[in-house]
Amino acid sequence: MFFVIGGGDMRTAKDIVDDKQDSLLTVPATASVYDALTIMTKHRVGSIVVTKKDQICGIWTERDLMFSVMEPDFDPRATLIEQSYSENLITADAAENVYQLYDKFVGKRIRHLLIKDGEKFIGLISVGDVMKASLREKADQISSLNQKVSLEYYENWKQLKAES
Repeated sequence: MFFVIGGGDMRTAKDIVDDKQDSLLTVPATASVYDALTIMTKHRVGSIVVTKKDQICGIWTERDLMFSVMEPDFDPRATLIEQSYSENLITADAAENVYQLYDKFVGKRIRHLLIKDGEKFIGLISVGDVMKASLREKADQISSLNQKVSLEYYENWKQLKAES
């Protein structure tokens, strides 16, 4: 009997987005840093999606805040998000599995990924979300293997006892 670890129904980006049950948080590019931070703090997140004319155009993160704070005369109420957000959007397909997502996070040295299902953005996930999903998947695999091994051991023991 062979057990395939990591095979079967591996968690996807869509599964992770669905598990989070969060809506995609957005802020217009013309919003102030203070306004973006207010939303991010309320929702306890480290990034927010930036829009122009109701279209997603970028992402603004805690790292962007860090660089902004170092600017002379930085004022979070006067500085606009459009002055420091990242336009280089890196996305993942909703069907990508946790290992493919890890590859993007590590390979691109990023912490957040926008998830697309077809042409529609369905959510934003962090490397922590993927790590949590991966750990849950591993725990489920271990539990399943333990059940199979325990049942197999019991059945073999019962058969050996009957033969003696």
